[in-house]
Amino acid sequence: MLRECCSLPLDLTAIRAHAEKVGETRGFLRAAEQHGVVSSVAAALREAGGAIAEELQEGVRSSYKRQSLATLSLCAELFHVAAMLQQAGVEFVATKGPVLAVRAYGEPGARRYVDLDLLVCQNEILRVCELLSSAGYTGNIPLEAVRSGRVPGEYIFHRDGTRAILELHTERSFRFFPRPMPIEDFFRRKTTVAVDGWSVPVLSLEDEFVLISIHGAKHFWERLMWIGDVAALVHNCPQMDWSRVQQTAGDVGAERMVSVALLLAERLLRVGVPAYMKGEVAADGACLSIAKKIETWLPCAGQEPPALMQRALFRFRMRRQMLDGARYLTRLSLSPTEEDWSGDAGYSNASLRESLSRPFRLARKYRRDRKETN
Repeated sequence: MLRECCSLPLDLTAIRAHAEKVGETRGFLRAAEQHGVVSSVAAALREAGGAIAEELQEGVRSSYKRQSLATLSLCAELFHVAAMLQQAGVEFVATKGPVLAVRAYGEPGARRYVDLDLLVCQNEILRVCELLSSAGYTGNIPLEAVRSGRVPGEYIFHRDGTRAILELHTERSFRFFPRPMPIEDFFRRKTTVAVDGWSVPVLSLEDEFVLISIHGAKHFWERLMWIGDVAALVHNCPQMDWSRVQQTAGDVGAERMVSVALLLAERLLRVGVPAYMKGEVAADGACLSIAKKIETWLPCAGQEPPALMQRALFRFRMRRQMLDGARYLTRLSLSPTEEDWSGDAGYSNASLRESLSRPFRLARKYRRDRKETN
């Protein structure tokens, strides 16, 4: 039922048939929320009309209303932070969140998101962190760590009195890019998107597509919403320059990640691989087996994470060449984030001990996560 509501174009007859089989509304709503696709379900049921049971329709409307209120708050926070950065002369772009909702679905409330993502240059990150701190935001790492050059997985900020979470990213914190992000090129190609009448700087459509493909791979494509985003961009953005997507993916080593993203959208949500990309996707024989593996854990919506060795193998297979895959896996396994920083190391550069202890911390973490979900 969830897949049918996210497929494009909608098959209203199939949606009505699946809706009749929904036996327990609360369980269905819980699954829709876990997969982050409440807005897609709400839109599909509106299209399907009165043939849907009232209890199901009312439950979806209530869930969508709660999500819409949360997205309104986050949009207001985006405008507040964007105005602050623009006044300070900081170059930035917004990614994912409300800008992706507008691009993929036509309105900022048509997609679930719980935080705001902004991309700035690494050489500006200290100034931005200091600016946010002076404006009443609290960061997840001390300013002293930023001043010393430590790079966390993300720079997270929140403001007292709000539930808004702000995540700052740089070309160095986006560590799941197989090759370093060419941020100067990304910024050179940036454009704007209108969000509730506000002009927000964003990545080019093609660069955003590559970024969300990498982001989906980072999270093992465990939630349907990430595949739905890919499908919606392919279906609703005919202006997408697929030669530019291919070029950007090659620049950052994400060719297989993009191919897997397109194949998942085709296999699960009926959105065909664009003609320009068909040959590349078909030529990479590993993509099909990767997509099939993802389909086995997708129903769990992240509630039963892959085991450690499955995760490692998945990372390894995200690159086409074995040596590239080994390098990618090794870098992710040994590059410390803020969770690995040791107290006695202060805020100096990452110590060898932090790098060597990281795999053991990850093993404990994912073993514990699996026990908690079983």
